[in-house]
Amino acid sequence: MASTLDLTPRTSLARGVGSNADTTPAVYGYTAAGSAFQRATQPDYFGWLDHVRAAAGCTRPIRLAGQLLTVEPATGRILDHRHTDAMPDAAIYKACGNRRATVCPACASVYQRDAYQLLRAGLVGGKGVPDTVSRHPAVFPTFTAPSFGPVHARVIKRHTCRDRRRCDCRPDPCHARRDTGLCEHGQPAVCWARHEPSDAVLGQPLCLDCYDHDHQVVWNLFSGELWHRTKQAAERHLAKLARRRGIPRVEVVTPSGKTRAVSPVRLSHGKAAEFQARGAVHFHALVRLDGVDPTDPAAVIPPPAGFTAADLVDALHVAAEQVTFTTPGHPDRPQGWPIAWGDQAEIRPISLTGRGEVTDSMVAGYLAKYATKSTEVTGHRSVRLTADTIGDYADPDGDHTARLIDACWRLGRPTTTPRPLLDRPRDHRPAPGFVPPWECPDCGTHTRYAACPVCVAHRQAALDAQPAKPATGNPYARLRRWAHMLGFGGHFLTKARRYSVTFQLLRDTRVTYRRSEDHDQGASEPIHAVDHLDDTTLIVGTLTFAGVGWHTTGDALLANTAAALARERHATGREELAHELATTPAGTVPAAA
Repeated sequence: MASTLDLTPRTSLARGVGSNADTTPAVYGYTAAGSAFQRATQPDYFGWLDHVRAAAGCTRPIRLAGQLLTVEPATGRILDHRHTDAMPDAAIYKACGNRRATVCPACASVYQRDAYQLLRAGLVGGKGVPDTVSRHPAVFPTFTAPSFGPVHARVIKRHTCRDRRRCDCRPDPCHARRDTGLCEHGQPAVCWARHEPSDAVLGQPLCLDCYDHDHQVVWNLFSGELWHRTKQAAERHLAKLARRRGIPRVEVVTPSGKTRAVSPVRLSHGKAAEFQARGAVHFHALVRLDGVDPTDPAAVIPPPAGFTAADLVDALHVAAEQVTFTTPGHPDRPQGWPIAWGDQAEIRPISLTGRGEVTDSMVAGYLAKYATKSTEVTGHRSVRLTADTIGDYADPDGDHTARLIDACWRLGRPTTTPRPLLDRPRDHRPAPGFVPPWECPDCGTHTRYAACPVCVAHRQAALDAQPAKPATGNPYARLRRWAHMLGFGGHFLTKARRYSVTFQLLRDTRVTYRRSEDHDQGASEPIHAVDHLDDTTLIVGTLTFAGVGWHTTGDALLANTAAALARERHATGREELAHELATTPAGTVPAAA
């Protein structure tokens, strides 16, 4: 049975911190089977399974400790008192909610299904979005980064396959040239290999010294601003098109009470970011064309008659070709870096009838899948880097990823001191590997790492609590904060406010349903939360953080296996029901995604 259990600590975590650290002795030495047997033979085993059900599939659940009070609101009298010390494991388990599939597959699966429903609702309606959106023109654009140097690629200039999603065409030579010349660094500038999709060299530069790593990490940093300007340029193009067609502007009342004339059309989008193998970000988006209601500017209405998906495609093409800007100057490059889209922009209309090459279910599943990914395709996985851990990943003379991280750390350095940058000493970077045993003077931990893992974990927690945009005039300071993301500091799934519902609404609805599923309610009655079934009491919780992960690897094995069995039964039930109804199972991501 497949399980989401992570029995061994991942190297991407802070050093010395495991995923599931054993805190109770096992029966048979250190084995997971021994601790699982010990748990399964306890009389409260089934009560423990029911207690951890909400977080059973989570790889690293959050443990909370404290008390729950049932209070009478009118008088403030405490009617009931419960403490976690009387519960199994003396803690309440809560799923971590991480969106990354490599960190927690179970929580990432929930996030992916929510993302699918959110994105598809913006195309076909439902969940609070009007059904009329299915008549709005919508397109599926893909914008890529420009070239920062030649890399190994799988090139197919002419497809002979019937399905591009399962392409089995023979690729062309990677970089074919008439002359087998060398670059200025003495590396071959030609590659005759026909790379397979699983080839490890895909995305790697032909010459590491010729590749512009600085430009790539800066492009990743400013890619969100480039998307913002592209959307604005497309809206301006559509506004000019409406004016040429004689469609008047719409007068709306602002929150301050003033009246202003706006364009009769506007764009709403849902966007997912994806890392390429070379470490550059590119964007997939669902862009919908809406109209403007003068009486209710927040309403979602169809655009004026005459606007089609072809107009939307032309507007995005024009915007992608025209939008470009230069970043502010940097001491290493006073003229800044140019920021623009690459040449491989592709924009396709979306079919909402379920037939065609690009359908609503396919693109929603496609974006939802990439919303659970990160930098794994580049071979790099780590938490946020600090001065103690940067030496493990950054190397100016290392491989491609190590040079990208080094560029982030170097360009993001403070630039306000009067001393010339070239004369400043290089930041101290601890060498990876073990050192002779030593005792940390700050916390007393005995370790063989170059940096104390306990102090590193505390500094990591303090760093994560800092604001994402530091109060500094240096726009490149964020490169150090996002060095583990190769410079990209945006979220992997974003949307316009009017495009669809929010994740919070979907989560609140799920919580309300789970609280009420064990209570008897009529079929025609609305679903109420447990807290609202009795308006005379109020539950107040005072819970504090008690730890991360399961107490033992045996607990993790049992909980994850039970959750995997439940997921399999659920999936089988949905497939059988869909087979009877001859429809796609609700809430599933299509296989084409």
